[in-house]
Amino acid sequence: MPAAVTNRRTVMTLFSDSADIYSHRVRVVLAEKNITVDILDSDPLHLPEDVVEVNPYGTLPTLLDRDLALYDSRIIMEYLDERYPHPPLLPIDPVSRANTRLYLHRVEKDWYSLVNAIEAGGKNATKARKELTETLLATGPIMASKPYFMSEEYSLVDATIGPLLWRLPTLGIELKGTGSAQVLGYAKRLFERPGFARSLTETEKEMRM
Repeated sequence: MPAAVTNRRTVMTLFSDSADIYSHRVRVVLAEKNITVDILDSDPLHLPEDVVEVNPYGTLPTLLDRDLALYDSRIIMEYLDERYPHPPLLPIDPVSRANTRLYLHRVEKDWYSLVNAIEAGGKNATKARKELTETLLATGPIMASKPYFMSEEYSLVDATIGPLLWRLPTLGIELKGTGSAQVLGYAKRLFERPGFARSLTETEKEMRM
């Protein structure tokens, strides 16, 4: 079904969970591009009527932009990058763009799935925490090889990894040993970007206090 809607709002609106990693990566893109938007913190257990009307899955984030409603974080990110092309967060040439999308897919499938398992708790959380820790440390050399993930330029991949690295303390992960300095150096570069600082909610700021 097409995600079209008669929008009662005159300004682009993002319904966002203030603690959710998927909402956070969309807020990073909005901040990096300095897009004018109303960001409404929403309770995923008590969704606003506007979200219920347009999002059949009842999930956050949900973006309303005139007659368009989008409710998958990756689709939202790519839409924002296409509608507001400066600065570009996906490469221009098709091969590099495809590779970047592949990196995004792998981060979501291999890393975000582990974050979900940790946050869900239960018997799988300990295993997921160990696996995510080991995977991040093993990726240290890649994170240190260029200023950003496999690139000289900041991209949607970095906008996706940054919120994950920001949450490591709340996930019970402390990076130590081989690869840790490289991962933490990369994280520092992401966190120091003005756009990342602007993307943080009060709830997310408290994750690092």
